[in-house]
Amino acid sequence: MTVSPFDHPLLSALLGDDEASRHFSVEAEIEAMLAFERALAEAEAENGIITRDAAAAIVTALGSFRPDTALLRAAVAKDGVMVPELVRQIRSAVGKPHGDFIHFGATSQDVIDTGLVLRLKSVVEHLGLLLTETIIRLISLEERFGGRGLTGMTRMQPAIPIHIADRVAAWRAPLQRHQEGLSGQSRRLLVVQFGGAAGTLEKLGDKGPAVRAALAAKLGLGDASQWQSQRDALAEFAGLMSLVTGSLGKFGQDIALMAQGGTEIELSGGGGSSAMPHKQNPVKAEALVALARFNATQLSGMHQSLVHEQERSGAAWTLEWLLLPQMVVATAASLRLAAELAAQVESLGH
Repeated sequence: MTVSPFDHPLLSALLGDDEASRHFSVEAEIEAMLAFERALAEAEAENGIITRDAAAAIVTALGSFRPDTALLRAAVAKDGVMVPELVRQIRSAVGKPHGDFIHFGATSQDVIDTGLVLRLKSVVEHLGLLLTETIIRLISLEERFGGRGLTGMTRMQPAIPIHIADRVAAWRAPLQRHQEGLSGQSRRLLVVQFGGAAGTLEKLGDKGPAVRAALAAKLGLGDASQWQSQRDALAEFAGLMSLVTGSLGKFGQDIALMAQGGTEIELSGGGGSSAMPHKQNPVKAEALVALARFNATQLSGMHQSLVHEQERSGAAWTLEWLLLPQMVVATAASLRLAAELAAQVESLGH
């Protein structure tokens, strides 16, 4: 057992997702932060906040800038975030007289939250593709076996005869609703965060909204008023991820129970046993159940992180960092596993 099985060199083969994990690497985080600083300099120059020469110098320096990550690590231990040290290093790289204009009017939370949203934009695209693939695999099961008979089960007891199509519909339909939910949530989730020290953009005067709109456009994000202490969009996204994994957990639980009976399903590629070589364990189905329960547990923590005192909370913010990346990877892994499990179904019903 390790601190996180999602990036464990062995366990991640089952429980991880390389593409989702990539967006939570330190390299991806720094790249997103630098994109924010670059776009901010350009937006402020266009609105007369800093000179165009200063913006050009900042953009040029950022093109070849590589931070000293050892110093960033030491700074996080002291400051709780890497941004003050990152900005110091960028200013040094830009040099006088233009270095002082980097990060003008922004605060650490603007950089970190917008950097997160930039990465979540790629995550949402990835989850959308995985959802589509899983739905297609389930539709294929319905087309292949939907007319066959099956014993309907209520409260774990035989009920009445049904068709395979009836059970597959209960697996597929929630995922199609989640697909619509993901599209709808994206409009609220994928927006810029830019509020300055306490959310008022006080250093930019009456040009604050124009700079924010230009910044959002350059980053390919929606424009929105600052939300630094309003975390409901992130909690809503976490809720959707828990719904997705919960629906997939139901699929996994049903497959495992059908495999237990042994007469209503045939699976290829089951997991082996060190003590009982005749067994084919429904490993992917079991993992779907575990990941569903994991995300349901993490979701309560994301709701706890809604409690931001006054204009910014270090504690609630840090709690988000502990929970959200793992929920994302768990969701991507569940979708991957569900698609693979559906592809392993050789026969359903009778």
